[in-house]
Amino acid sequence: MCGRFTVTTNKFDRWNTVFPNLIARHWLGPRFNVAPAQPVPAVLNSMPGEVQWIRWGLVPYWAKDETIGNKLINARAETLMEKPAFRRAFRQQRCLILADGFFEWVAIPGSRIKKPYLIRMKNGDPFAFAGLWDRWVGPSCELLSCTIITTPPNELVAPIHNRMPAILAAASHERWLHDTAPPRELLLPFPADAMSAIPVSTVVNPPAHDAPECIEPESRQGELLQFNSVNIERPRR
Repeated sequence: MCGRFTVTTNKFDRWNTVFPNLIARHWLGPRFNVAPAQPVPAVLNSMPGEVQWIRWGLVPYWAKDETIGNKLINARAETLMEKPAFRRAFRQQRCLILADGFFEWVAIPGSRIKKPYLIRMKNGDPFAFAGLWDRWVGPSCELLSCTIITTPPNELVAPIHNRMPAILAAASHERWLHDTAPPRELLLPFPADAMSAIPVSTVVNPPAHDAPECIEPESRQGELLQFNSVNIERPRR
């Protein structure tokens, strides 16, 4: 799954290298520990050139109330057409969710604490998760919300977690937003050789903690250890 991510790139010239001509009328960042139920930056296929801040956790248009969104922060790529909550959105309401990193955790044997890793592009560029969005109209409000699609992990993420978010190559953004037929073939694990996994402090574990130390490497003098045939940066002891 993908349960936390980052949006730390605050200069729009950097975003525009990946998302040309993107417009953001307001920017709620930087964010170092984005959690479910919070606003996230998304580009909807109904407004493809502009960033919208919408709730993370999909609330389908037919939902009785918005609490269902707490269970729909992720959607498995393999079963999108089988799930009533995602089927319509996959056909008609796709979006890009902007990010520049995401967190996954590894269980520590003999401990209740899990070790967090920050996974991002080696060159530090921002990127887009493949997402779905919907509009829900309640008794007293209208809500836009989204979910992040997940895939099996690539070789980098596999030792850490059994799922990863579906990251779209920049050349695929337009297809994802505008193809009439849902482009299933875009929902693949992102190439591992373009990404890095960095151990960070457990200060990121509480979702309420949103500060720069959430993304600082656990040790600035890390060493590369071989872990299930994948190089993951780990701290010296």
